[in-house]
Amino acid sequence: MSAKTKIPQGDSVAVVGLGRFGGAVAESLLTLGHEVLGLDENPLLVQKWADRLTHVVQVDSSNIDALRQLGLPEFRHVVVGIGSNIEASVLTVLALSELHIPDIWAKAVNANHGRILERTGAHHVVYPEAAMGERVAHLVTGKMIDFIEFDDGFAIVKTRAPRQLVGLTLADSAARTKHGVTIVGVKRLREDFTYARPETVVEPGDILIVAGATRLVEAFAALT
Repeated sequence: MSAKTKIPQGDSVAVVGLGRFGGAVAESLLTLGHEVLGLDENPLLVQKWADRLTHVVQVDSSNIDALRQLGLPEFRHVVVGIGSNIEASVLTVLALSELHIPDIWAKAVNANHGRILERTGAHHVVYPEAAMGERVAHLVTGKMIDFIEFDDGFAIVKTRAPRQLVGLTLADSAARTKHGVTIVGVKRLREDFTYARPETVVEPGDILIVAGATRLVEAFAALT
């Protein structure tokens, strides 16, 4: 597909850079039902994704005229997954910013890279390696089954029910008073997820969904 071909936008998302990160984002967007325009300078990656994405184009993404010809200004969301070539990453974000893309997501490999991306127009900067490293650190001891932390020091975790809660209703366990956390749901083996109610009795083997300040949910999970 040539750089002069215009792509139908609609609810489409453009993903620039089809390496590990960009490719994973593109494939997930496709699974969620979005049309995806994939852009990459590497002909091997373009060939790899040609039969998997809605549209794939080999293009120099720092070339603002080529992006304009592809109709990028009509896209609301663009993800820049370029990581190994910092110069190409920054120049691509700059070009997208000059095209007035309203929602630019960009991958950064370190804090300095991230700051430059923000200053050149990225609305959202993600650090996938750092985020995954931190997540694994929380999970590696086995105290948590899953962990999601938000920017404001708030976290949601999935953890096994502490022994001291077994046999008690959630009201009697007083998790919010004693531990500063809120139990928002319970998953029981071979049963559907249920939202937590004051009368819910914690049983052995229950999995709890717990929300609260990061340090408090970590302390709660450490009780298991």
